[in-house]
Amino acid sequence: MSKKPTAQTFLAAMQGRQQEPEDLPTKARPATIPAEPAVIAAAEIAEMPRPARKPAGRAGKFKPSRAQLKHFGGYLDDDTLEMIALLRVRLKKDNSELIKFAIEELYRKHNAKRAFGDA
Repeated sequence: MSKKPTAQTFLAAMQGRQQEPEDLPTKARPATIPAEPAVIAAAEIAEMPRPARKPAGRAGKFKPSRAQLKHFGGYLDDDTLEMIALLRVRLKKDNSELIKFAIEELYRKHNAKRAFGDA
């Protein structure tokens, strides 16, 4: 049985050394690394066209529309999720708008009961 590759052998292969250790079988020896590609002269680099810069849009970082908002969620059963999906389609609202609408309706209903002393 052959010896396991050592860390030194691995590092030598990663650095591209041409020396092959004698104790490794032929299959485990690192493949020779091709020579470095030709280096481009500084004058050739200066002549290369530069990509056009994009105009600066907004100053500073982009803030998402929910930056000033808080998350509100819950765990619901399948029947409730189905009702939510139907209401989203019928009212043409997303989840956030639908929750806000439901809270506003519940709040109005609760305030109406308080006004008449039913709450």
